[in-house]
Amino acid sequence: MRFKLLLVLVFVMAWATHSVYAQKDGSQIILEKKPLPAKVLPYNNPMLPDQDQSVSQSQPTDQKLNNFQKDMMIRISDIYRMHIKAVEAQVEDDPLSAEKHITDALNALQNMLDEYPEIQSNPRFSEIYRSVMTEYREFYGVSDSTKKVEGEIFAIQKELYSGDDDWVKEEYSLPKNIITPSTEVPLVQNRQVNRHLMYYSLKRPEVMESWLKRKEKYFPMMREIFQEEGVPVELIHLAMVESGLNPEARSWASAVGMWQFINATGSMYGLEVNWWIDERRDPEKATRAAARHLKDLYNIWNDWHLAMANYNISPRGLKRAIRAAGKEDYWAAYPYLPRETQGYVPGFIAATMIEMNPTAFGFKKKYENEPYDYQVHQVDPLMPLDALAEAAGISLSKLKSYNPELLRWATPPGNKYPLKLPKGSKEQFAANYDDIPKNKRSQNVAMHTVNQGETLGYIARKYGTSVRALFETNENLSNTIYPGQKIVVPLAPGSKDKIAVDTPSNQPRDNVNGSSSGSKSNVPANSTKLTYEVKSGDTIGHIAEWYDVRAWQIRSWNGISNTIRPGEDLVVYVPDNKLSYYAQINSMSFSKKQRIEREQRSGKNVTNVYLASASESGGNVHYTVRQNDTLIEIANSFGVSVSQIKRLNNLNNSRIYVGQKLNIKPE
Repeated sequence: MRFKLLLVLVFVMAWATHSVYAQKDGSQIILEKKPLPAKVLPYNNPMLPDQDQSVSQSQPTDQKLNNFQKDMMIRISDIYRMHIKAVEAQVEDDPLSAEKHITDALNALQNMLDEYPEIQSNPRFSEIYRSVMTEYREFYGVSDSTKKVEGEIFAIQKELYSGDDDWVKEEYSLPKNIITPSTEVPLVQNRQVNRHLMYYSLKRPEVMESWLKRKEKYFPMMREIFQEEGVPVELIHLAMVESGLNPEARSWASAVGMWQFINATGSMYGLEVNWWIDERRDPEKATRAAARHLKDLYNIWNDWHLAMANYNISPRGLKRAIRAAGKEDYWAAYPYLPRETQGYVPGFIAATMIEMNPTAFGFKKKYENEPYDYQVHQVDPLMPLDALAEAAGISLSKLKSYNPELLRWATPPGNKYPLKLPKGSKEQFAANYDDIPKNKRSQNVAMHTVNQGETLGYIARKYGTSVRALFETNENLSNTIYPGQKIVVPLAPGSKDKIAVDTPSNQPRDNVNGSSSGSKSNVPANSTKLTYEVKSGDTIGHIAEWYDVRAWQIRSWNGISNTIRPGEDLVVYVPDNKLSYYAQINSMSFSKKQRIEREQRSGKNVTNVYLASASESGGNVHYTVRQNDTLIEIANSFGVSVSQIKRLNNLNNSRIYVGQKLNIKPE
């Protein structure tokens, strides 16, 4: 072996020597240049252990973005800017501005989710969502558990949509003794449906068993509501794949309740959501809203499979899949739908078939559970729930299970609240209710004693108010608080209208027993109605941005879906004190409106600049301070720094007052 290595070494040295002499003799060595292919440097996330270093790296692609993708990326980049401003405001010890930017970022994220539910699977959206939520939790002192996903349905969906089909049997066939009654919604059988049948009956039968037990409680009530609303009764099975019939289910995207309503859609159908209550969690109210929503979707598509798909995905996402398929049919569009929507209709069909034929699939014919029923007693506002539970002779957890819409320690302020009680307990409760001591009843204002480690953000969130409200309520309150300090805290307001017992509280008064094409959203206080004429190229999303409202509000105010046409008049409500600005939007060109929107996204408060009681002199602007202004907000409005305003106006600190005149020199 050594001899062979020696021979190789001698050969290499001889070749090298020959090359050197060849160069000395004037002979040329011609080097041929060959371009190397572009290659992405390997990247491994140091925060993730045990990554496979041998995984081949994907090459960059020249993918051209369409208009929708560009719009999404612009909106995501705008949210990043809001997020950065929130962090910078905290560095500058300005919690008011930090709260504003955090709230703006959260609202912008929710707007995107409201308009395009399928965006939650977009990696870029997921990253900015995590960043903003992290800052929200840090600012308000929120533990990770307060916004966590609730309900086993999401782990089930993750496993179902993972793409792991090792458990799937290719030779699967339906049980022979199945009896399928005639249904208005077609219960087709195909490979996709069989996959869900196998999952629920073979791989995870315990999942279906728990759903079959819950359906004994809720289905009688749900059947009655769907019949009243004129919707196919078999669609109640959709709540199985939505939430597992769990009224308290909550997704990471803040879809809530048995029917997984996002706030925007729930509000369209009259479901009240505030700091005190969330009617999406009430099984009866949410079921009525879901029946009306499904009926409205069917009126759009004239097809129940497409209506169900649209319940899970935005109209834009569904239309995009239909265009790709070239046919307005769910099964034709199936390959072009997001994975979750692909499993939505097959999951519904499988759950329906099993519930109709439980013994054929290996389950019991009937499971024991008491039907959903209750008695009602009207109680005063701000009554502690523990005192009410004691008066009823039941545990606090049981009282909450009968009233899942209640979110806090007491009934909401304002009007009397219709408390639901177990059958047979109303008489005992009524006898004990008047004996609840007055000192146990809460007030609209709380006195909070600061504890070690608490921040103004934490205190504000604990009582459902804002940092701004704390400053307005407590004279001479500073950003620095200390243990033992007393702070007056105004509690969050309750509902404007009386809370209903078994129907959405905000539904139109003339439509209590009929279907709805969307509820009229509450008109904001101190607002004026304007009319906007739809132009070619407009979308509801655009119009909402121009008027600084939410897309769902425009849909609700006008009783429409996402479809609008040029020449159509839409009603919008704008703040009274900014009417002169918003009244100009209808006559502006599309490019001007978009330019103003881009300026707003960059942090410039266009309405403040437009409405400033200002006169220009020598390049300077004279701005009159208005209610709730802060120095950093004014600076952002004009694109200048706080230090510049302080210097021009001889200010020693950031305190300003209403009516104060400020000299500003825009850059």
